[in-house]
Amino acid sequence: MMQALKGIGVTVAMDDFGTGYSSLSTLQVFPFDKIKVDKSFIQSVETSVHAAAIVKATLLLGRSLNIPVLAEGVETQQHLAFLREEGCASVQGFLFGKPMPHEAISRMIRDVGIAQTLASEAPAKNAAAA
Repeated sequence: MMQALKGIGVTVAMDDFGTGYSSLSTLQVFPFDKIKVDKSFIQSVETSVHAAAIVKATLLLGRSLNIPVLAEGVETQQHLAFLREEGCASVQGFLFGKPMPHEAISRMIRDVGIAQTLASEAPAKNAAAA
């Protein structure tokens, strides 16, 4: 089933890696496109050498398997600094934004689109005036 989904362009992530049913053997059997490290590890990297070691090992595992790793639950600049230092390229969490209602997301997308359009048109207008 996962191969069929991938065949139509769906990407599949192993969520909450390190907890519950996300085991190493699952990585060997299923063709995941991304590994998402559970937020419980990220939120403990400053206080637990074990959590920090697990995150580092997961990042190394991802590099070894050529599977990108995403860190969930990034809430502080310290979390982000740790992950950057360890070479984690993908992060998500409240540090970057909190859940929003549909209307707020639509407004944000519209406003960003308008800003990008204005920015891309500005050089063309300046060149035409010259």
